[in-house]
Amino acid sequence: MHVQLPLRGRRCLVLDDEFLIVLDIQQILERAGAQHVACVASASEAIELLQREPNFDFAVLDVKLSGPDRNSLGVAALLAEKGIPFVFLTGMRVDDVHAKQFPQARVIEKPYDASALLCAVHHALTTT
Repeated sequence: MHVQLPLRGRRCLVLDDEFLIVLDIQQILERAGAQHVACVASASEAIELLQREPNFDFAVLDVKLSGPDRNSLGVAALLAEKGIPFVFLTGMRVDDVHAKQFPQARVIEKPYDASALLCAVHHALTTT
């Protein structure tokens, strides 16, 4: 019997400045069948990557980032402009996230589990 992986052949951008979280997300997405998972640690890296490789199917964005970027909202705006669905990850309370600016984006609270992340990604891919 052949099992269909939910993300088979999909291309994903992951933006998070915590290395271990990035590795975890990458593994979850690859196990679910993602073909390519590009990981970056800053909003500026994500924007540069999106300009070079605009063919992503979805993105996973940490809301709060360290360094000069401070957050991923500029990346979220660019993704929305390009019609690429995304989900937010956050260690903050969900109501602290800029939900009014991006009502289409699901918000996953850290710590998260694989099923919650995959459910949010599936929702993002099927509602856009």
